[in-house]
Amino acid sequence: MRINQNVLSMSTYANLNRAGNGLENSISKLSSGLRINSAADDAAGLAISEKMRRQIKGLERAELNAQDGISMIQTAEGALSETQSIIQRMRELALQS
Repeated sequence: MRINQNVLSMSTYANLNRAGNGLENSISKLSSGLRINSAADDAAGLAISEKMRRQIKGLERAELNAQDGISMIQTAEGALSETQSIIQRMRELALQS
């Protein structure tokens, strides 16, 4: 009994598997819309993008803190304006008496 190996069909099968894996990776990238889906795609690019993402989050937090500070100052300004009005009225009443 003789067993023949079909090297050509085995090579074709391996190439088909590689092409299928490549297609799967391409579809994954296309569907996510991202250039980097995992560290395996581009480790250095992923590290840079994560650093930039942290910087953006920090800047967003700083902006919110600044807006909170502005609101607090506006509230204090309103209170000072009201206090000034009360003192002005007290002065007017004192001058009338």
